[in-house]
Amino acid sequence: MFSQKFIRHALLLSSRGKSGIRCRFRSTQAIAEKVTDGFVEDLRSIVGKANVSTAEAVRDQHGHDESYHETTLPDAVVFAQSVEHVSKVAKLCNDNVVPLIPFGSGTGLEGGINALKGGVCLDISQMKNVIEVNAEDFDCTVESGVTRGELNSYIRDTGLNFPVDPGADASVCGMCATSASGTNAVRYGTMRENVLNMEVVLADGTVLWTAGKNKRSRKTSAGYNLTNLFVGSEGTLGIITKATIRLYGIPEATLSAVVHFPSIQEAVDTTVQVMQCGVPIARIEFLDEAAIDAFNKYSKFDMKVAPSLFLEFHGSPSSVEEQKEVVEEIAKMNNGSNFKWATNADERNRLWKARHEIVYACTALVPGSKPYSTDVCVPISNLPAVIVQTKEMLKKENLVVPMVGHVGDGNFHCVFLIDPNSQQEYEQAHKYSLAIGELAMEMHGTCTGEHGIGMGKRELLEKEVGIEGLRAMQIVKNAFDPNQILNPGKIFPV
Repeated sequence: MFSQKFIRHALLLSSRGKSGIRCRFRSTQAIAEKVTDGFVEDLRSIVGKANVSTAEAVRDQHGHDESYHETTLPDAVVFAQSVEHVSKVAKLCNDNVVPLIPFGSGTGLEGGINALKGGVCLDISQMKNVIEVNAEDFDCTVESGVTRGELNSYIRDTGLNFPVDPGADASVCGMCATSASGTNAVRYGTMRENVLNMEVVLADGTVLWTAGKNKRSRKTSAGYNLTNLFVGSEGTLGIITKATIRLYGIPEATLSAVVHFPSIQEAVDTTVQVMQCGVPIARIEFLDEAAIDAFNKYSKFDMKVAPSLFLEFHGSPSSVEEQKEVVEEIAKMNNGSNFKWATNADERNRLWKARHEIVYACTALVPGSKPYSTDVCVPISNLPAVIVQTKEMLKKENLVVPMVGHVGDGNFHCVFLIDPNSQQEYEQAHKYSLAIGELAMEMHGTCTGEHGIGMGKRELLEKEVGIEGLRAMQIVKNAFDPNQILNPGKIFPV
């Protein structure tokens, strides 16, 4: 049985509004103390004078990510150099009830690092050590500042790589915090399937290893799955300072291709049929005609402006050739044409670099715009219906919204290009983003496949998990962070 003290911390008050029962937290806005000069000096005594900044330019840099959300500044930025720094800063903030926001590489798309209630931004990007690489066991342990690109550069001589690829060169621990995935997820899974253990600093400064210190077995049935509790927690339960992750062998042969289709329906039907045939494809990416147009202009390609699939095959030379033949036949059955094959590493790298820069390519269509991206994911059998209905919805409103997707696992994005100073454009994008999210949930999917809830999808969370699911999450949040200092204003509805 829970103690009375735990119940007082964990059970939430509920009130009835227009839309039914709502759960709510004790507000941090009323209880957070101002970051005073004395408090800043306490921070400097922990991490050193050079590792604390209250300069507006530094605070501005740490008050936003790559998304459309308006910048909200922290009161101070602290640059941690070790887990001891993180622990002591967390304890100081918790004792003084000051909000604490972790900062990795700042590449998120849902406002996950915005300091909505001020406080301290804890930049953990300078913790750059690769702790160990166990090549024989296909795993490694890295600190919070190591990015995906840096890790792959570090291990390239081992014949291994870390394939989870969200596009941006995000920090590995930041990818854990949002349960990121990307173009390779159809073959290698998301972060949720690839994290074996994590070192996490809790709100009160306690340092926790989610699977036990130094443990890295491929499977375990020991107690609760704390690792996956923290994967996707977006800095609201603890600060991830180390991660032990799976590695994979670099494939013997790799082949990439692009194929174009007369319609979106035929392109997406091809995706579903490829997956249903059991082809172990490494990447299968969808770009609609608006996205291809942006792709051509930004990255200096000359592709046919039509709904297209970008493909990649991994394996032995014979298995890659077999995969190619099967997929080519399926694509031709759906009127796919103009196949372009890339076997040379430079050609492949140029193609996928351009694909990863598609958000920047889209925003370049409307100079000064910011991307407002949806992130729905549905069971693959429902993917054609969701994409076609979404496209028809946007076409009725005469909206040109580039659409891209990791369609092999049912995940796609609509990229609204909005003027950050236009409330009208924001409201329009928000309206259709909610509609697309609700459509995906009606089709047994989720409002976010990889970006996280952050600020942008808070109002969809209850619709997705139900009031009971939301209450359970809030109980967990209150148990780990009773003072509500960790990344306040994220995930949960305001």
